[in-house]
Amino acid sequence: MLQRLVFVLLTAFASLSAFADYQPKAEKVVDNVYALIGPLGQRGAENDGLNANFGFIVTQAGVILIDSGASRLGAEKIAVAIRAVTEQPVRWVINSGSQDHRWLGNDFFAAEGAEVISLARTAATQAQYAEQHMAGLNRFLGERLKGTKPLPAGKTLPGNSATLELGGEILELAYTDAHFPGDAWVWLPKHSVLFSGDLVFIDRLLGVLPWSNVKNSQKAFHALEALQPAHIVPGHGRVCDLALARRETGDYYDFLVNKVGAAAKEMESMSDVLARHADLPAFKHLENYDGLHRGNMNRAFVEFESAP
Repeated sequence: MLQRLVFVLLTAFASLSAFADYQPKAEKVVDNVYALIGPLGQRGAENDGLNANFGFIVTQAGVILIDSGASRLGAEKIAVAIRAVTEQPVRWVINSGSQDHRWLGNDFFAAEGAEVISLARTAATQAQYAEQHMAGLNRFLGERLKGTKPLPAGKTLPGNSATLELGGEILELAYTDAHFPGDAWVWLPKHSVLFSGDLVFIDRLLGVLPWSNVKNSQKAFHALEALQPAHIVPGHGRVCDLALARRETGDYYDFLVNKVGAAAKEMESMSDVLARHADLPAFKHLENYDGLHRGNMNRAFVEFESAP
């Protein structure tokens, strides 16, 4: 009995230590522009909700952070990753979206003196879903969510796009309204780098949520292609070029719209459509394919069925 108790305690201690040891690391994209690449799996206590990508730009006037993490602890770990690169303070936090891991670290950085900025609809959606996100994260993070306070972006920018400048760096924000309402990308024209937010998924299949809009996603991806970015920091997965983004994300949006959506508009049977496209070799190598593909088709079908 004593041996069993000791084993349980040691296992719990090792588990907690593993949680504490997880630390994202900055990956240089181009000069002064860095990405923090999160794990591909589910958000959880083992990663403090940092199962997504973030990034930052080091300017002459301070650091611009792209997205702040899903919790206070996650935000603290992002701050550690930044300090490993520069002693410059975080001046701005730009939120590219309203999903939990895009903004629930805002309060930490605001307390450190950063100004939190987003497009207006992004901040409105953050406030709308804050309670729901906190409840959902509590199931994943438990005790490690303590100290997290939802703080929607304080400086909101009107219109469908906006241009900002700090320390010689220019950022262009534009709505995608793709994965989540109010989603946007952050374009750095000087560097030809795009932080896509949750418009682009690499190495794992994108997810179509109940709040996602497949039509907007396809339209936004085509607009992304027109920018011809040299480097894309996707919402999830490794930094990539446009060709890989097209293969693993753009082609899938086209499939959902041109095959599933078209079938829905023709009033085909949903079950027949889902069965016909259950096996897609071009995407089967992606993480989460088995768990997400059928549900993605289902939601895309319903979107086009209800609003053709």
